Amino acid sequence: MSIETLDLDKFESKTANLYESIVVASKKARQINDTMKMELNQRLEPIIAKETEDDTIMNQDKLNISLEFEKRQKPTIEAIVELMEDRLDFRFKSNDDVAK
Repeated sequence: MSIETLDLDKFESKTANLYESIVVASKKARQINDTMKMELNQRLEPIIAKETEDDTIMNQDKLNISLEFEKRQKPTIEAIVELMEDRLDFRFKSNDDVAK
């Protein structure tokens, strides 16, 4: 896996400053990660429920699902790409939102 550089000026231009861009991307990455965890658990649940004495078949199924998830793009990278391509909508809480 190669490491790609990120132009911080472009990253910063997506919000008011670099720190806001980092916060926005990290919150989106957490959402993506939570969604991936839920999907993994949903796909593993039937396999775990059917486990019997023949664990070799079940272990292979678990392994295949795990390998599929490992091949996916990392949540942090996915969030940064979404932010850089302007596919990410975000807003900051205003003082009115906090008071409610």
